[in-house]
Amino acid sequence: MIKVMSFNIRYGLADDGENHWNHRRSLALARIHAFGPDLIGFQECRDDAQADFVRLGLPDHHFLGIHREGPGDTALEMAPLLFRRPAFRLLDAGWFWLSETPEIPGSMSWGSAYPRTVSWARLACQPTGAELTYVNTHFDYEPAAIDGDARCLQQWLDQRDPRTPLILTGDFNADKDSSAYCLLTGAGGLIDAFRQVHPPEEDDATFHAYDRQEEMAPLDWILVSSHFRVLDAQIDRTRQGHLFPSDHYPITAVLDWKA
Repeated sequence: MIKVMSFNIRYGLADDGENHWNHRRSLALARIHAFGPDLIGFQECRDDAQADFVRLGLPDHHFLGIHREGPGDTALEMAPLLFRRPAFRLLDAGWFWLSETPEIPGSMSWGSAYPRTVSWARLACQPTGAELTYVNTHFDYEPAAIDGDARCLQQWLDQRDPRTPLILTGDFNADKDSSAYCLLTGAGGLIDAFRQVHPPEEDDATFHAYDRQEEMAPLDWILVSSHFRVLDAQIDRTRQGHLFPSDHYPITAVLDWKA
């Protein structure tokens, strides 16, 4: 069994008033511990005191992330992935940028607002040795860039060995009627973990902009290859009054290997 979480934690410098990172960081960490993920994909995690807090609060997890680069303070943002050391052994890892030149750090294409990265790791489950590839990302929010990001990611996925199980987490900045979703779950062959166990008409919004109902959208997905059976998938909507863990709800999935 593998427990997976995707969580956009909202960058720590955001001027969010009562929901500033310094106020909500303990709640965010508490929600992670409440689920106890083996694999975590973060988005908007700055490599400063914010990432230090995450690393300190998750000592059993190995942290892999790279600065997205680009101009200004946002260059320190990462879309890191973490895996629980007792559960996995690292075989290989890397990063690339979602652009027409993915090997060039900080590169941008398709009118994107910021550079965007993909982090990946090839892992061996302990103690069985079964291998999987875990991928985490954060797409841009410009419409043309979302489509370009999806194509770039799918091209990378197409190059991997299809026999290797895959888990993909991310904030895709798109809903489930988008061409990006259709590409990854259609031709890409990946399964939406949440939709696998919940009917399509059920509310699957993860972005809420601190309880602004008109902004709610299902931007965060956990997608898996057909090697896995989805035992459970949930959106954690826990809050403390007007205090939220982030402007996104974390999304979780519990997976098992198919025979």
